[in-house]
Amino acid sequence: MTKLTRLVVLISGNGSNLQAILDACVSGELPASVVSVISNKADAYGLTRARNAGVEAIYFAKRENESRRDYDARLADEVTSKQADYIILAGWMRILSSSFLSSFPNRVINLHPALPGTFPGTHAIQRAFESYQRGEITHTGVMVHLVPDEGVDNGPVLATEIVPIHKDDTLESLETRVHQAEHCILVETLKTIISNTKT
Repeated sequence: MTKLTRLVVLISGNGSNLQAILDACVSGELPASVVSVISNKADAYGLTRARNAGVEAIYFAKRENESRRDYDARLADEVTSKQADYIILAGWMRILSSSFLSSFPNRVINLHPALPGTFPGTHAIQRAFESYQRGEITHTGVMVHLVPDEGVDNGPVLATEIVPIHKDDTLESLETRVHQAEHCILVETLKTIISNTKT
């Protein structure tokens, strides 16, 4: 039996992309297993999704007066203990410093709901929608990229997908289509990475 690729998923919120990964692991589409889900938010629904799937769910709180680098170093120790092959940032809303990233070169993968070079940071879909309304763009998209350093949403790109914006779109309808694209591109990219590392 081939060894499953071990994934640790970091989340801060609802965890719909986590759910896409969990479902793909269960169906066998993704030859991987999520060994731990870690959130910096105690009330992140993604933790419930993990527990429902029988996966370890950890709320990783920041200590009082703890520096960002100390938190990241502690988080790196926690993730290292899981023996993960890859760390997936699926809606993780903290910028990771080198105290974390240096422990996992070329193994931290982020999903961002915008195309390379557009709308880095938070509220990317809303900002794209507003830009469309001003006539500045005709489409947005999603990307999966490596996280080599502390740059925001600008690491080496692994995959992109364009998401058109329709004239009758609301922010909610656009968000729905962007999330659907995210779920697909994230699973497909992980499949490609895993198959390439196994050959």
